[in-house]
Amino acid sequence: MKFLKAVFFIIAVFIAVDVHAQSSAELKRRRDKLSEELEQLNKDYQETSQNKRATLKQLSLLKAQINLREEKINIINSEVRNLDNQISESNNTVHSLQKQLDQLKKEYAAMVLFAYRNQSAYNKLMFIFAAKDFNQAYKRLKYLQQFGTYRERQAGYIQGTQKDLHIKITELDKNKQEKSNLLADQQKEKETLGKEKNNQVKVVSDLSQHEGQLKKQQRDLQVKIAKTNKEIGAAIRREIEEARRKAEEEAREAARVAAAKAKAENKTPPAVAAKPVVRTTSSILNATPEAAKLSNDFLGNRGRLPWPVANGGITQGFGVYSTPEGIKSESTGVDIRTTPGGNVRAVFDGDVIKVVDVSGTYLVMIRHGEYFTVYANLRSVSVARGQKVTTKQVLGTVATDPSTGETEAHFEIYKGVSAVNPKIWLAPN
Repeated sequence: MKFLKAVFFIIAVFIAVDVHAQSSAELKRRRDKLSEELEQLNKDYQETSQNKRATLKQLSLLKAQINLREEKINIINSEVRNLDNQISESNNTVHSLQKQLDQLKKEYAAMVLFAYRNQSAYNKLMFIFAAKDFNQAYKRLKYLQQFGTYRERQAGYIQGTQKDLHIKITELDKNKQEKSNLLADQQKEKETLGKEKNNQVKVVSDLSQHEGQLKKQQRDLQVKIAKTNKEIGAAIRREIEEARRKAEEEAREAARVAAAKAKAENKTPPAVAAKPVVRTTSSILNATPEAAKLSNDFLGNRGRLPWPVANGGITQGFGVYSTPEGIKSESTGVDIRTTPGGNVRAVFDGDVIKVVDVSGTYLVMIRHGEYFTVYANLRSVSVARGQKVTTKQVLGTVATDPSTGETEAHFEIYKGVSAVNPKIWLAPN
């Protein structure tokens, strides 16, 4: 019974370690991905820093580097915590296995001593013939046979336990070394983060000396954002009104058919409501079964949507942010840095409801039931209004700003008329 408990304990420990291993593997994958993004960001920053005058792009890249670096440090912290748990479990397992090994050796030593004292054939025969009857003699004979088999089994248990103990000790040493390497990496990342924050202060200081030029850039950017928001708002309102109009037409047609049927059957026609039923934006956009299904499918893929570009990282997040001059702005989406000339892709199946030129670059808008996705800053487009698109279908190519060299796609998600944070909808990059 003790042995069985020990076996179950070892199995449970190995299962727990396997779960930790899966978690650690995912953390390592994310850490490696962040390292790749940081390497590319650093390359981009080194290119922009060749200019004697600091630019908004330098500041944007520095902010992105700092955000990714902090995220990487947090991931390393999680990995270290995982390793601490594994080391603790391994220590407990090693102690348990050592106790079991000591107990097995003690029991085996007692069996060896017993066998030594009764090793002669005479003693064994005397033990059998001293039985009161034949049944007892037979049981004693079987006992001696089973005793030998049990001793061999115990020797096998000892060897197996020693092997398990060696494996756990090796694993423990490996985890300790891995933790040491992670802590060294963490310290290096913290030092780099400190340098990047110092560089950010210098860039902001340099930018503040060219306040007039920056304010003009900011005004131009705000004008483009305002135009983009106006186009998006108009497109969503048009879709809502179109969906409402269709719903009202369907309701009137249903009432007309019902009235005609009642008249043909000489019945009183059904009463028509004096006032139209007040419907929510969600119910209007989900009025048809197809739209409702598309909305549910889109919602079901929250956190798993593919990125609108094949490679890249977020340089400007969702929400309120401040410019170096202290001007507060609000982003209803995210800016994603990518490779020049890269393709921009649909993140889900849907219908193209708008393709428009906004200040020299294109904007594409797709409806997914009550959800809408927006893809802006496109140099060219390969879809048209009214076209159905599928997940990862190419919509166009991203534009590069000739004055700053920035290659960024702008991406937004709306539920009805409300913008939501795209980052929580996209799959981990």
